[in-house]
Amino acid sequence: MLNFTPSLIIPELYMALLLVALFVQTVTNSIKDRTDWLAYASLGGVVVAALSMSQSGMMFYDSYQIDGLSQFFKLVIALGLAICVLNSLRNTSLGKTPRADYFFFMFMSAFGLMLLASTVELFTIYISLELASYSLYILLPLRNDNPRAVEGAIKYALFGAVATAIGLFGISYIIAGQHTTYLHELATMNWTFAEQPMALIGLGLFALAFLYKLALFPFHFWAPDVYQGASNETAAFAATLPKVGAIVILVRLMGLDPGVEMKIVLAVFATLSMTLGNILALRQTDIKRLLAYSSVAHAGFVVMGLVAGGAYGLAAASYYALVYVVMNLTIFWVITRLADDGRDIQLHDLKGMHHSTPLLAFVLAVAAFGLVGLPPTGGFTGKLFLLNAAWGEGFYLLVIIAAINTAIAIFYYLNMVRHAYTMDQTTPSVVPSSVIGASVALALALGVLYLGLMPQGLFDLLLQASGALLL
Repeated sequence: MLNFTPSLIIPELYMALLLVALFVQTVTNSIKDRTDWLAYASLGGVVVAALSMSQSGMMFYDSYQIDGLSQFFKLVIALGLAICVLNSLRNTSLGKTPRADYFFFMFMSAFGLMLLASTVELFTIYISLELASYSLYILLPLRNDNPRAVEGAIKYALFGAVATAIGLFGISYIIAGQHTTYLHELATMNWTFAEQPMALIGLGLFALAFLYKLALFPFHFWAPDVYQGASNETAAFAATLPKVGAIVILVRLMGLDPGVEMKIVLAVFATLSMTLGNILALRQTDIKRLLAYSSVAHAGFVVMGLVAGGAYGLAAASYYALVYVVMNLTIFWVITRLADDGRDIQLHDLKGMHHSTPLLAFVLAVAAFGLVGLPPTGGFTGKLFLLNAAWGEGFYLLVIIAAINTAIAIFYYLNMVRHAYTMDQTTPSVVPSSVIGASVALALALGVLYLGLMPQGLFDLLLQASGALLL
């Protein structure tokens, strides 16, 4: 049955209304640059998503599922979008691009990710992914006609096209092997290589489209150029929310309990991703390229939870998705404030921050400690959940490699803090600041600490939601 119940999809309907309003703006010349209202509208989206957390049900011929997992990820997407909008309202890199056009595609991409959080049918998942991706392809090159932005966007689009084509090819193998595209039916079927080799290969190919979004090795080549080429504000969006969409689908796919063969392949990719990402990040002086390579390493950590599987492993991966979004948006907020003219920030630009802007230096330090995984930040707690999950399932070598990689990451993350606190610039820079900007920065830093100190309530909710996937 169609089962269309509007009260179950209020976050999506709210987002659709905002898109209609933005579309009207894009075709009305006199109001194309009046986008201040989006700050309140996007914060309203967070409230709506939070109030919808308890909703549950099936819609659209059982292809759209409202459950604890979908509502959690919609809240994460709404929260991330609100921070990205606040960060982008003063974007100085748009050139002649009308602001309404820029935000229209940002909201359209987030809308596609919200749909992705609830879709439980393979073709519907594919369409939602494309809706989110095509908007991002348009968003990335919007940076004062910067050739690097165009180059990064072209690479992202071309690699993305190949990844989604392979994913679509994987669907054909799954249909041939299991004769259905609905996840709740696929969950009842055999996924061992011995019994269903074609279906398992198809599942791996389908998952590849999302591993590409996650920038897991060896699907990570787009990340450094896209991060560096895009404007700081756009990079903050591209570095966080699409990965949330990828993680929610990967969690649902691993809820099918695929055979040990697929887990071993993912464990190998996770190991290489953590190691390669961290080693390459050591050499970077451009902060955005550094964060791009570190995101490759973080993708390896997320996959640890997927490899572990079970309710605990999937909950750990979901929790780390939230932590990762908050930590990255925090450090991108600092970068954007430092680069008031839209330039790319280098390591030496961090010198003297403790004098010129002590609050931002503190926020940078909290974000860096979180990304390393030091207590009492959310990064520490999130990694602890992931390591516990992998250790509990017997992936001892993977846990040891993850611990070694955390030690490697300490060098380049704390190197940023060292530049901010122990070095001074010859000519001290002046960093413009506002009460709102400082308040948001402080709130983000407190969020990173809160997720480290008070994780249990949220993690219990995710345990329950993940357990429901495995029934």
